[in-house]
Amino acid sequence: MSDSHTKNTAALAALTDHAALARAWQLPALFAEDKKRFHHFSLEAAGLFLDYSKNHIDATTVSLLTGFARSCSLEQRRDAMFQGAPVNATEQRPALHTLLRAPAELRFELNGEVLSNEVQQVLQRIDQLSQRIRSGEWLGFTGKVITDVVNIGIGGSDLGPAMACAALRPFIKPGLRAHFLSNVDGHAIDAVLTNLSPETTLFIVASKSFTTQETLINARVAREWFLTKGKTADLAKHFVAVSTNAKAVAEFGIDTANMLPFWDWVGGRYSVWSAIGLSVAIAVGMDNFRAFLAGAHAMDKHFQESPLEQNMPVMLGLLGWWYRQYFGSSSHLIAPYHEDLRLFPVHLQQVDMESNGKRVTNAGIPVTSPTAPVIWGSTGTNGQHAYFQMLHQGTDLVPVDFIAAINPSHDRANQQHTLLANCFAQAEALMVGHQKDERAGHEGEALAEFRVLPGNRPSNTLLMDKLTPTTLGALLALYEHKTFVQGVLWDINSFDQWGVERGKTLAARILPELEGKSSTHTHDGSTAGLIARTLQKKH
Repeated sequence: MSDSHTKNTAALAALTDHAALARAWQLPALFAEDKKRFHHFSLEAAGLFLDYSKNHIDATTVSLLTGFARSCSLEQRRDAMFQGAPVNATEQRPALHTLLRAPAELRFELNGEVLSNEVQQVLQRIDQLSQRIRSGEWLGFTGKVITDVVNIGIGGSDLGPAMACAALRPFIKPGLRAHFLSNVDGHAIDAVLTNLSPETTLFIVASKSFTTQETLINARVAREWFLTKGKTADLAKHFVAVSTNAKAVAEFGIDTANMLPFWDWVGGRYSVWSAIGLSVAIAVGMDNFRAFLAGAHAMDKHFQESPLEQNMPVMLGLLGWWYRQYFGSSSHLIAPYHEDLRLFPVHLQQVDMESNGKRVTNAGIPVTSPTAPVIWGSTGTNGQHAYFQMLHQGTDLVPVDFIAAINPSHDRANQQHTLLANCFAQAEALMVGHQKDERAGHEGEALAEFRVLPGNRPSNTLLMDKLTPTTLGALLALYEHKTFVQGVLWDINSFDQWGVERGKTLAARILPELEGKSSTHTHDGSTAGLIARTLQKKH
């Protein structure tokens, strides 16, 4: 047995013994014992403030958790990622999304290529193209300015930019609207195109290979819709591409001068920082897009340079791992108390679950502990009137991340005070609960047991002064790195996603059958029955 494995086993054993004690702790009692607990268990970095004091931890827990992280070589594996090592081992690729947000003066070379120069060149092209559209220089085929930009992509080519544009709504240029299409369901594109005009609409087709089925189906529908008014020669004025397949892009009718590339070392769920963010740059302007990148870079530096005990992504990752490993928490709630962050939990679902929803270790052997929890959530005040009941009185322990901005983008202070009061109150109620009302003589006595909230339920609270491009960048990078930390703790590859391929393969077999073509493929009884019923009933 190697020294590193021995250290890892010993650290895990110590944590397991400690967790048996920690599960019996009551959070209110921990605050009563330590009057400075809030100060001891809070961090500030890159414009974000994290209060993690409402967790089943003490100083010994933090020491044991960070010790376990070190036994897993977290610091070395973090450094390897930033240095361009092939941390995506199954595809022999680096994961260099952090390079996309590094400042121009930071030179980075890998295998003889100065990748930093390539990144800056693409950023310059994003700047030029977005400025032409925002300034009105780019005109449609009838000479009208572009008023609507439709991003056609799927997965990271949709979720990241859609989330960013929603979050940065106050920064979007007046008169310019951003739309996002990903679902292959025809109802989705119908809903978008209904209110658009071919004369003033620009489509961004985002597909690295320019072969992604869902994206290409929607792109072809958009092309046909455009050609009801324009001509084939006009396509170049209304379609641009983010891709590396110049031949397919040209065949579609897009001028390859308006094709922006990105690289195989950028995973889809980390691609909003690349040319996939073109729709964001068009909507909010290049200065704001660069501020978005700068906020992420500030969090990158903090993650690289801060000791584990004072490292925000590390602490979030360790806490998530702690509850998954020892408290049976199979899900984790993201509750933003900011309407413009309504798509943030949706984007994090891909960032976390596509990254860490794995069943084997880096060595290809089955993992022996649970991995990624279910990530879910919506805006907090809406959630309070839907699923918060389960958080307070249900039988599952669900850790919560509350996210809020102290200052709003609007000028209605009373509404913001109400919003923050609700945010802080929910976190407090989850922790302190509500014990049985012993009053007698009225209906309260009969209902006393029903009113009990056990409390002792953990949460983190993340605050920013205001939601801006910079703080949004830092917030997203924080969760990207949290996900990486947990992947290291589970010893899994957070950068591949083989699990999504099988369904695509089977869909390609079923599609011809639904179109009435013969097939040599056999299916299970259920699938065969569904195909047969569809063929019988379709018009």
